[in-house]
Amino acid sequence: MAITQAMCTSFKKELLEGTHNFKNSGGSTFKLALFTSSATLGAATTAYATTNEATGSGYSAGGANLTRVDPSSSGTTALTDFADLTFSTASVTANGAVIYNSSASDKAVIVLAFGGDKTSTAGDFTIQFPAADASNAIIRIA
Repeated sequence: MAITQAMCTSFKKELLEGTHNFKNSGGSTFKLALFTSSATLGAATTAYATTNEATGSGYSAGGANLTRVDPSSSGTTALTDFADLTFSTASVTANGAVIYNSSASDKAVIVLAFGGDKTSTAGDFTIQFPAADASNAIIRIA
C-alpha cells in the first residue's frame, strides 16, 4: 500500500463543474485528514474515507477544518492555499493526508505524501503549507 502525492483527478473534473468554492466568504469547508502507511491514496482517490485513517489523542476522525487563503492570480497562474494546520498536544503517527471538501459529500481535492511516517508524542503535529505564490501554492493552475 502506498500514499502518492497528487491532485485528485476527480477534483480536476469537479472544478469544471463548479463543485468547489475556495473563496473565504461563502466558500466551501475544506478539511485535512491524516492517514497511516497502510492507506492506498493517490490521484484516483475520489473522497475522504475512514479506512486506514490515523488515530490518537489530539486527533479526531475526519481531521480538522482548514483556513482558506482567497484565490488569486500571478501572471498566468491562478492559485489558492491554506493556513498551516496544527493538531495540538497530539500523539499520532501519519504517513500522509487528504484534503477534502466536507461541503460537497467529502470529495477529495489533494493527497499529500509525507515521504515516511511522521510522529508526534504529546506535542504539536503541524501541517505546514508552502508559500501562497505562483510557484509554490498547494493548488496552482498554470
